Amino acid sequence: MKTGLQKFLAIYLPLSLILTLIGWGGLLIVIQNTVPTLGPRWLFFFLGVLALTGPSLPITYYLNKRFPSDPPVADIVILRQALWVGVFGSTIAWLQLGRVLTPGLALILAGVFALIEFLLRLFERSRWSPKQDI
Repeated sequence: MKTGLQKFLAIYLPLSLILTLIGWGGLLIVIQNTVPTLGPRWLFFFLGVLALTGPSLPITYYLNKRFPSDPPVADIVILRQALWVGVFGSTIAWLQLGRVLTPGLALILAGVFALIEFLLRLFERSRWSPKQDI
């Protein structure tokens, strides 16, 4: 059984570094070397998700370990919560390109993402059953 720090160093830190390097490095290349046509624009949004998911992964891991829940979160939940940050950031960038982003819309969008995550966690909690020791 791995401790929390060993698990973080073995799983989350390498994944976070890989996502961050691919995301920010790819964004740098896309912004400097391409014209904003359809393909590079979608690549920009995809790399934006990676660039924001990577740094938010250790933060979501820490918050889930600092404020534990019952049932305890699985590894995929931590990754999904970090992915929500990346999707939110890319959606904000997309709305800003269309000149329709307002602070109220950003708050509503953040609330919708938080509500979706809450409902997913509620669904997981309703299906959870503790393992029986035999």
